[in-house]
Amino acid sequence: MGEFFKGEKNPKIIGVGESETSGLRHGYVINQEEANASIKNAVSIAEKSSGIKIKRAFISIGGISLRGEFSSGSVIISKADGEVTSLDINKALQDCEDNLNLNNKKIIQVFHISSKLDGREVLGRLEGMRGTKLEIKAFFVTYSIQHLEDLIEVVAQAGVETIDVIASPIASGQIALSERQKIVGVALVNIGQQTTTLSVFENGLPILVQTFPYGGSDITNDIAIGFKIPLDAAEHLKQGAIEENFSKKKLDEIIEARLGDIFELIENHLRKIKRNGLLPAGIVFVGGGANTPGLIELSKSILKLPASLGSTDIFGNLKTKLRDSAYFTALGLVISGRDNNGYSEGSFRNLFKDIKNTVKSSIKQLMP
Repeated sequence: MGEFFKGEKNPKIIGVGESETSGLRHGYVINQEEANASIKNAVSIAEKSSGIKIKRAFISIGGISLRGEFSSGSVIISKADGEVTSLDINKALQDCEDNLNLNNKKIIQVFHISSKLDGREVLGRLEGMRGTKLEIKAFFVTYSIQHLEDLIEVVAQAGVETIDVIASPIASGQIALSERQKIVGVALVNIGQQTTTLSVFENGLPILVQTFPYGGSDITNDIAIGFKIPLDAAEHLKQGAIEENFSKKKLDEIIEARLGDIFELIENHLRKIKRNGLLPAGIVFVGGGANTPGLIELSKSILKLPASLGSTDIFGNLKTKLRDSAYFTALGLVISGRDNNGYSEGSFRNLFKDIKNTVKSSIKQLMP
């Protein structure tokens, strides 16, 4: 929980609630009762630490069905004198959406990437220019409708109303990445417990979002199998504990093998957008799995890009554990709260009737 004080640019963290995740697999709900219990526990702890009752919240999503995809659309300028208006821009963005294949998917966020007016690229503000035909390229972050509905239903059962849904790489990117990094070109890799999310930013906007079904728990499982030890002991080794009875060379080989698989997936997707080895700001790693020993050096060796662990100085009163990048998505939601003051209470009440209109509340602020 965060609070913005008058005259201060950045918020203060006033409450934290943490609970072991149960009832989820690869980011989607598999057991509503267990997931509901986890959320209630985290909410209760946050309420006690802050002294504030939590009724509404911003929710992040980052499961395996989180994707980013481009689409283009066009419109004939409506005014007789050819002046471009916000209505024309919205119609062109709507055409972009209509051209998407949204089979069992819902749009979470929309980013206006580029524009052409009568075939010529337009940089900056479109309103007020004159032409005949407007073409727009947009980037859509989408998510499985079933997974999204299940998640919001579980949150509601815990007594919390969803204000808005934010893609986790967009939220964590507000904390871990500088504007300069996002402009020149950077990859953000969030290694969670069960998934790894790759997002690439350029010119200040996302141009790739992809989630892989591998995470820190896979490394732990590999160590447990390799050394034939319990999962708790394997997790202890993964975090860098030195044990005389175990071969460090073998441990390093096990960790490097699984990280190598993840880096290969990253390399393949960077190659698809022609950014492999071509991101000036390199790769920034966040999430609980980012603390795996040897990760940065192995990344530099395989991906041939600068690599670093995500850090932040946005929150001046962060407790020690909150400086860990595993918390960056949650902290990013606090920033989203500052930038999303225009929500209406109860905006998600008709979610299951027509979710599309409720998860696109950010479209105005995302247009150039």
